[in-house]
Amino acid sequence: MSDIRNNWTLPEIKDIYDMPMLELVYRASSLHRKYNDTAEVQVCTLLSIKTGGCSEDCAYCPQAARYNTGVDVQALMKKEDVLSYAQKAKDAGSTRFCMGAAWREVRDNRDFDRVLDMVKGVNELGMEVCCTLGMLTEYQAQRLADAGLYAYNHNLDTSKEHYSEIITTRTFNDRLETLDNVRKAGVTVCCGGIIGLGETHEDRIKMLHTLATMPEHPESVPINALVPIAGTPLGNNTKVDIWDMVRMIATARILMPKTMVRLSAGRNDMSVAEQAFCFMAGANSIFAGDKLLTTANPGFDADNAMFELLGLKPRKAFKEEKQYLSEMIEA
Repeated sequence: MSDIRNNWTLPEIKDIYDMPMLELVYRASSLHRKYNDTAEVQVCTLLSIKTGGCSEDCAYCPQAARYNTGVDVQALMKKEDVLSYAQKAKDAGSTRFCMGAAWREVRDNRDFDRVLDMVKGVNELGMEVCCTLGMLTEYQAQRLADAGLYAYNHNLDTSKEHYSEIITTRTFNDRLETLDNVRKAGVTVCCGGIIGLGETHEDRIKMLHTLATMPEHPESVPINALVPIAGTPLGNNTKVDIWDMVRMIATARILMPKTMVRLSAGRNDMSVAEQAFCFMAGANSIFAGDKLLTTANPGFDADNAMFELLGLKPRKAFKEEKQYLSEMIEA
């Protein structure tokens, strides 16, 4: 049976997820080695280009206008400031630059035109450019693609069954519709979730099932650990255990062997040894830089030291496309 499958069943995924930890990591690591360069990690930088004041009620998010979290509302950044930040990220080793705006959905207005201009600018720097702007229509996704967008992030967050416990201002199907619009535009998909939202292990398995049974696996799957923020409904949730992160990463790697599995939010609370175990389990992407939108993240210097210690190297931008062109030329 092929390792690359889109017909996983829930019982199959549960059997993988429930494996003894060391056996699970061994199996995930073996597949990771088969399909990827295990010394290579995609380094991404995420910038909040429009912060706070969001009309959504995502129970984990400090940018929701209805919660008092101390996050100041900031208007859409200027293009030159965004490009300056992107250049600094590139100089520090990032090859993918993601711009996030605290919007419920994209609107066809001057702000969107400005974002399209930013996408063009970052693309011209030679970086893979990603956006996370909320819900998109097919037309808006195509406009982003035409501007040079490489990836669009739109996380499922949790299972369909648990979704309404976390967000009521949109539906799980709204999420899937945006992802479908992104695919139609030929933009790569970045889609994962968050653990620590009060979900069950079954919810985690169901979320992975949704991702792994898409017609095409997401090119990037971020696995986030909730960072509880005072003032949000989940502000008192307990910290996610590192082994829960390892289990999620390893299961995702087995289900989607070629996908970039990103060790995302929550990394700031992990030791180098704990992060190393996540890389061994199949993680091959991180966010670098001292902020993830509004929450703390390890700085570039700390990550560079970790990479040197573990023998890791940043993945080059547009690697898949360059390999394809090289193979075409050789043929």
